[in-house]
Amino acid sequence: MKQFKSPILWLIIAITAVAIYALKPKPNTAGAGTPIVSVTVPTTLGANAKMGQGAFETHCAACHGVNAVGQVGIAPPLIHKIYEPSHHGDLSFARAAKFGVQAHHWPFGNMAPVDGITDNEIISIITYIRELQRANGIG
Repeated sequence: MKQFKSPILWLIIAITAVAIYALKPKPNTAGAGTPIVSVTVPTTLGANAKMGQGAFETHCAACHGVNAVGQVGIAPPLIHKIYEPSHHGDLSFARAAKFGVQAHHWPFGNMAPVDGITDNEIISIITYIRELQRANGIG
């Protein structure tokens, strides 16, 4: 097979590569970190949900925002009809925390597994999320 040593060919390849990179869509990070939804927090939470709130703040709020409101450019809100129990059951939340999940509803990219989270924390976080959802007319 004959090798191409033409400088013109290499120039065309280089220009094509630069053009492809320059035209590649860039994520919109304007307003990154601002809440995506508004959430009504119940005046009282059950004991397990209260523990879940603390665990959520420790393990989840950095991405999903305080009270699961989501954050522009970072992560989706969990207080959203997409995550109602009939569409995303408790097991899907547990599996996402333990094993991560591929992006499939939102343009935020894949979610990595949550390091150091325990099964009991996951259960209480799910209870907290479900109470927040009910307070906001979901589920």
